[in-house]
Amino acid sequence: MVNYHIYVFRHGQTYFNKEHKFTGWKESKLTPLGIRNAKKIALELKNKKIDIAFQTPHSRSKDTLKQVLKYHPECRKVITDKRMIERSYGNLEGLKHSEIIEKYGEKQFKKWHRGFNDRPPNGESFADVEKRVGNFIKFLKFYIKKNKVNVAISGSGNSIRLFRKVMEHKKKEEVVKWKIPWDRYFSYNIEV
Repeated sequence: MVNYHIYVFRHGQTYFNKEHKFTGWKESKLTPLGIRNAKKIALELKNKKIDIAFQTPHSRSKDTLKQVLKYHPECRKVITDKRMIERSYGNLEGLKHSEIIEKYGEKQFKKWHRGFNDRPPNGESFADVEKRVGNFIKFLKFYIKKNKVNVAISGSGNSIRLFRKVMEHKKKEEVVKWKIPWDRYFSYNIEV
């Protein structure tokens, strides 16, 4: 048996993150701190082998991955996959957290922001995101076993939250409390 590795990391800080806005599926560029976050991850992964990389369609994911791949000429392919995209916050996207609290109250904000089964208006719940991320993980395990590759994934905070839940077999009560940092990666082994 041989171990192949998955390195999954969140994009660096964006302007929406900095301004405490719901980003969701909207576009938001990396801040100068976000670029430093990406460079820190790149240095931490510098001596790992990466054969294939996945990114989301958002520039924040792509720009973070570009920093990482500067050290990985062995990476043969970059695949864009929507399943690791951020959770959709629907009608809340682009709005500041403080605006939502002011309009709907702290209790409703917490449900929409961190409630596992609560969907913001026209958005996704964590349970919805877990389904698509779970589907991606099944595909990924098959892909790694078939191609015998080490993989890097540049994703978004909430997709990584649910990726970790599935891979680490954690309970939803624990998962909703996690903060997914901009400058750290998570590593998993797949035995082939």
